[in-house]
Amino acid sequence: MKDSSSFFSVEDGRLVWRREGELLTLEAWGESSIRVRATLNRELVDAPQALIGEPARVESSRAAIDARGAVLRRGRISASVGPHGRVCFSRSADGQALLEEVEWYPVHPPLLPKSREFRAWGGCSSGGSLYHMEVRFKAYEGERFYGLGQHRHGLLDQKGAVVELLQRNAEVSIPFLLSSRGYGFLWNNPAVGRVELGANGTRWVAEAAAQTDYLVTSGSYREILSEYADLTGHAPKLPEWAAGFWQCRLRYESQEELLAVAREYARRGVPLSVIVVDFFHWTRFGDWRWDSGRWPDPEAMISELQDMGVRLMVSVWPAVSPKSENAAVMKERGWLIETNHGPNLLYTFMDTYEERPFSVHMYDSTNPDAGEFVWRRVKESYYDKGVRVFWLDACEPEMSRIEPENLRFHAGPGLQVANIYPLMHERAFYRGMKGQGETEIINLCRSAWAGSQRFGAAVWSGDITSNWQTFRAQIKAGLNIMMSGIPWWTTDIGGFHGGHVGDPDFRELLVRWFQYGAFCPLFRLHGFREPAERDPTPRGAPNEIWSYGEDCCRIFTDYIFLRERLKPYVMEQMAEASRSGVPPMRPLFFDYPDDPGCCAVVDAFLLGPGVVVAPVVLPGARSRAVYLPAGTSWKNAWTGEAVPSGEEFEADAPLERIPVFFQAGCPLDLLSRQETS
Repeated sequence: MKDSSSFFSVEDGRLVWRREGELLTLEAWGESSIRVRATLNRELVDAPQALIGEPARVESSRAAIDARGAVLRRGRISASVGPHGRVCFSRSADGQALLEEVEWYPVHPPLLPKSREFRAWGGCSSGGSLYHMEVRFKAYEGERFYGLGQHRHGLLDQKGAVVELLQRNAEVSIPFLLSSRGYGFLWNNPAVGRVELGANGTRWVAEAAAQTDYLVTSGSYREILSEYADLTGHAPKLPEWAAGFWQCRLRYESQEELLAVAREYARRGVPLSVIVVDFFHWTRFGDWRWDSGRWPDPEAMISELQDMGVRLMVSVWPAVSPKSENAAVMKERGWLIETNHGPNLLYTFMDTYEERPFSVHMYDSTNPDAGEFVWRRVKESYYDKGVRVFWLDACEPEMSRIEPENLRFHAGPGLQVANIYPLMHERAFYRGMKGQGETEIINLCRSAWAGSQRFGAAVWSGDITSNWQTFRAQIKAGLNIMMSGIPWWTTDIGGFHGGHVGDPDFRELLVRWFQYGAFCPLFRLHGFREPAERDPTPRGAPNEIWSYGEDCCRIFTDYIFLRERLKPYVMEQMAEASRSGVPPMRPLFFDYPDDPGCCAVVDAFLLGPGVVVAPVVLPGARSRAVYLPAGTSWKNAWTGEAVPSGEEFEADAPLERIPVFFQAGCPLDLLSRQETS
């Protein structure tokens, strides 16, 4: 029998295994991470991926090769490779198994599928062929999975789920998960695919890629997310103004209408941080400039808002109308997403002054020249007139038919690279702002990918429905995206579709959602309210805090002032997120992993280490069950009274109050209420 060590070598600082045409490499990354790549091509290619920086050379880690295989150690994690290339991960300290590729037997015909499979795909890539790829791992009883971006499935623990790896409206695909077994896993690949988190195994699938590429990190939840931030980029420090209240609706039709709303907030003495100009303020999709008929003097508008302490955020879409003044040059220079079959008109929608829906292109954000061109147009029309906050809407990108197999990007075929689109779009705006000397950069985005946080991406949860079921799912979606490395997150308070302004049931839902929003990293009211106008372009009913009657307005106002009192604490948590990668909003088990009661809580959360928030998520409820971490002392934030820990109790929740609890010694005070008009 051939000595297994003959399949292994150390080359260019990597542990390398070659056998039967497959190339496998292991590299040490960060303090306690190992990156694994494998291909049937003769060499690895420089494919789009999430990691920044450089790997640590094997010599600076610990590598050993013998007759049984090879072992690579890096900090808290070790990886062993058997003679047939099976990779297993364990804790360096005690050898405890963390994650293992499935066992298989090299017999003919094969009895079991290989741990890594490559199937021929019809496309090609610079440097080698593309393959449909699958990597299989063992399943472990009791393992729980968190992260994977933001999804509508309503799950916190995603064990048992099949999660699509594809960007959609309200489905943010970030291929990073946290395991309760003490490891983090990054599928370092923007290909379209899926992850199956089954009871009998875990399978990661890429529909088209040149190589498998994944990274495993070991440690506590805190250590893993800190290392993930080091490897994919830290979020900037959140600007303090962004921690206040954001007013938005679909949509303000004119400069005067928007200013009237801002003036009313000022008249009422209610703090307002941001107000938003939504879509169709432009001349055409892809012109990226104001419609001067309705927005005649943006500079004067921005100046008046600044005098009131309010920032203006403006919606920018990646869509390009064939009638746009920029369409011809973008087509000529290859700056639009192309298609293999049919015209590259990817989205059918209304546009300003169009009588009926028509189809538009999408610019190719993976082409750096295209991104720079879009930023230049945006700079001339918006930035140079004073706009400093951008809403990067529909940046999945939005398409009427989601067929990535028919798309061609500058970076490669659609199936290979489509998921990286939002990150590259965000990068273009971030670099553009940086180039102008800006230091407080935040862009509100409907999608993201691994590493988007380093480009100032604040993600919101898309065009969700206005109902209680969706509200409950939002709590879990927000916690999972927090554990995917995105610390800046918000939701459309009240949901986007379907809330009728005059409906008492919707008003109750809106109050409960508003209370929850006051404790989210970003606090933003938005929605397409009924009764709405839809012809020729969509416009919802009013959505200001006074639009829902005086009783609701009084509650909303109280929570806006509560947020102002929370602001210093929120900013402390956001600074910590920027520094360490620890999310500001997190499940109770994140800080208390050994408390089984905390692991069972799916609809309450920690805001930083000292505050537990328990939203009311059922209609008509005026109390709810709460569990607080055992072995710690807590008090009711509203009454100051001590409450039980380590056991479930019923907390009062009248309509005007969300159950909130402070750790004993926490200096925060919710009781000092501002008088409201």
